[in-house]
Amino acid sequence: MAAHVERIQDVDRKLNAVILPRFEAALKEAEQADARRSRGEPLGRLHGVPITCKECYDLEGMPNTGGGLRWLAQQKSAADAPMLGHLRRAGAVVLGKTNMPHLMLFNEGDNPLYGRTNNPWDLERTPGGGSSGEGAIIAAGGSPLGLATDYGGSVRIPPDFCGVQGFRPTYGRFTMAGTFDSKLFPGLETPIDQPGIMSRTVADIELGFEVLREGGSALPDYTLLPRAWRSTDDVSLRGLRVGYYEQDEVYAAAPVKRRAVREAVQALADRGAEVEQFLPPDIAHGQGIFLALMSSGGYRWVGRLRRGERLDRRAGHYAEAMRIPRRLAGPASALMHALGQNTFATYARMGGQRSTADYWDLILERDRYRDRYLEALDRGRYDVIVCPSNPFPAYRHGANYWLAPSHSYTHIYNLLGVPCGHVTTTRVRPGEESDRPVTNDLSNRVAREVERGSAGLPAGVQAVGRYWREDQVLAVMRTLEADFRARPDYPSRPPI
Repeated sequence: MAAHVERIQDVDRKLNAVILPRFEAALKEAEQADARRSRGEPLGRLHGVPITCKECYDLEGMPNTGGGLRWLAQQKSAADAPMLGHLRRAGAVVLGKTNMPHLMLFNEGDNPLYGRTNNPWDLERTPGGGSSGEGAIIAAGGSPLGLATDYGGSVRIPPDFCGVQGFRPTYGRFTMAGTFDSKLFPGLETPIDQPGIMSRTVADIELGFEVLREGGSALPDYTLLPRAWRSTDDVSLRGLRVGYYEQDEVYAAAPVKRRAVREAVQALADRGAEVEQFLPPDIAHGQGIFLALMSSGGYRWVGRLRRGERLDRRAGHYAEAMRIPRRLAGPASALMHALGQNTFATYARMGGQRSTADYWDLILERDRYRDRYLEALDRGRYDVIVCPSNPFPAYRHGANYWLAPSHSYTHIYNLLGVPCGHVTTTRVRPGEESDRPVTNDLSNRVAREVERGSAGLPAGVQAVGRYWREDQVLAVMRTLEADFRARPDYPSRPPI
């Protein structure tokens, strides 16, 4: 415990990842854990293991500000969130809470109260969001295991940007009670949110998942799934059907992301999997449903939560885009096309404010889209999908303002509620930073700037499974990790 505290204190002056430390309490709990061990008492599966958690979790005696709301900074949680409580009862010791975006509304770790979190691979870049601090401090060696949440990619994008692993289970597997996320969308079934786990190894993610499942899931039992798909270093994937795509129709992917997918599916084929190109049906339409569900009711909940506090510009941009009246979405899209802003034209066409009265129509539209997706999987008999987690490496600070459409790679699977994870496999090689064409499209220009100078940054792939088949997703992740860790360009540790 002392070693992790020392490591956090050493690197966090540059990272600003652990914004609510509890080092004295953690060291005291570690002493108590040592005493229980010396007395021969029964020990939990995570006895004495240091962990961190995203700031959005209730932790007894500490504030939960939803990513920097000042009016909540002096309010202390009365009890642990249920999922955090399961980890602590298994013996885990919480080192502190980690930073996230303002109201979790954009893909950078920054807010007015706690400030900006930096990426340990390049301090001028973001670790991603919303589980920003988790990605940064785990990658830097300050925490071995992190509890996070994911309603739009928050346990896949930070691992992608920081070179670690992340996993979110099937929607409904675990409860969101005791998280700020549950306040973001009161009364709404979607966007689909779940607790998630981040770590440097898939084995540790699997352990964390099993502890959470044992403590808090009454749904299909992971241990009752076919033993053949339990992850081991030498697992055979014979008979597993893998569909893959290198990029979607919403946002073109950088060369490293396309290469990562090709290398990953080849590694899976070498282990016996059957691989085949596959693109889910009409991803743009699926993301449009996701965005419409988020904006149902005109984002009035944002105003209620911030209580007059100024919203971060990057979060405000996202909310404002979704407040465009639905009848103006088409004309706004046409105008943007005429001005050469094709990326935002597509984004505008997807969105547009929906009233609360539209909500159940949107749920029906979501269900029909899900049926189309499952029918496409059934036709190809696919068990797992492999694709990018994000179309480019870690953003430069501030770039997310212009890159929101690129979240299609994760949003679609939140909408569907299927289990998914990110596994790091490679780094950007010199000479493959960008092949994005030069255009007047502002989002495209920002993407080119993000890709410039990205050599050496980590990258990986997203693995997506069928409902309740977390075992297959984890088997693919574990197989890829074992294969790529032995390669020379695996991002083993950041330079910080």
